[in-house]
Amino acid sequence: MRNSIKRIVFLSNPKNLQVIYEDNHLIAINKRPGDIVQGDKTGDLPLSEIVKRYIKEKHNKPGNVYLGVAHRLDRPTSGIVVFAKTSKALPRLNKLFAEKEAKKTYWAVVKNLPVKRQDTLTHWLKRNTKQNKSYANQKEVPDSKKAILSYQTIKELNNYFLLEIDLKTGRHHQIRAQLTAIGCPIKGDLKYGFDRSNKDSSIHLHARKLSFIHPVKKELLELTAAPPIDPIWNAC
Repeated sequence: MRNSIKRIVFLSNPKNLQVIYEDNHLIAINKRPGDIVQGDKTGDLPLSEIVKRYIKEKHNKPGNVYLGVAHRLDRPTSGIVVFAKTSKALPRLNKLFAEKEAKKTYWAVVKNLPVKRQDTLTHWLKRNTKQNKSYANQKEVPDSKKAILSYQTIKELNNYFLLEIDLKTGRHHQIRAQLTAIGCPIKGDLKYGFDRSNKDSSIHLHARKLSFIHPVKKELLELTAAPPIDPIWNAC
């Protein structure tokens, strides 16, 4: 039986929560840079709580709203985040992401043109928890994890280049570390070698597309999210 295909682009609502897709089982949000997906030691209001409030108000739900976090994006990064609205959908979503059955495509704006306009990068990433940073190594080192991505240069901007990245593995700060390793740090990413920060502390890394088989409906979902509004992203 062939999977039906749904193509969805992001929509916005009056409360500034950009809802890309929603059904009885899932809700997908276009995360703004600066939002945290799940609560952490900062105590800042996480996106998961904002989404719960949205669901509660939209559907007039009494009591607590169920929402499961299946994956995350770094705080300064923007783009697609999918949440489970039911306890049935969450373990299936977790399995889907854990087994790399979701295709993730990112956009990154970098200062330097890569030596190769397109390539597949393989590194061994080692995480430093004290620094909250990962380092890319050409060879396997103790406690490192293999990281693979493919990229292609899709647009030349004034002083910058837009890369489209297909993520093959999901490691801590993987794209940021691997692009830095080839001399192409992401615009605004001071932690990984860019020379200055963006005014809003964002970085120009955006989770552009996400496609996967719906864990309950068994249909192929292809989600696309517009990048944030700023002069650089607008030029993309």
